[in-house]
Amino acid sequence: MSSALVPEFAVSDWQNSKRFYCQILGFKCVYERAEEGFCYLKLGKAELMIDQIGEGRTFDEGHQPNCYPFGKGLNVQILVPSIAPLIESLSQYGIGLFLPVEDRWYRVEAEESGNRQFIVADPDGYLLRFYQRLGKRKFKNSEPHTSPL
Repeated sequence: MSSALVPEFAVSDWQNSKRFYCQILGFKCVYERAEEGFCYLKLGKAELMIDQIGEGRTFDEGHQPNCYPFGKGLNVQILVPSIAPLIESLSQYGIGLFLPVEDRWYRVEAEESGNRQFIVADPDGYLLRFYQRLGKRKFKNSEPHTSPL
């Protein structure tokens, strides 16, 4: 575990979430504590944790999700070498995309950085934005460019 920031998602069914992340998205389970409903996951350099609500440590006082979708207002961005295998796997399992595949260019100072990306919701509604890099180019105009695929 090497990331400086590792999100932990409170989940309603950690076994179902683990299957989604590992079997469908290709994450590896680095370790788990089944008695707590906890699993530490990794995909490339991306790391995240899932934790069963009501088992182990459960945050309350209004910080615990209580209805779908969980994680409102948050999406996590995950770099992958190619989004194609993920799209194929999600399609094979009949899982639709929250945001379809798009090429998006974002201005960073005098350049634009390109991403081919999509967003999918996990079983509890957490939004996952997978992207592959398209490279950089000189900044051309003041509007971010989106081109659907």
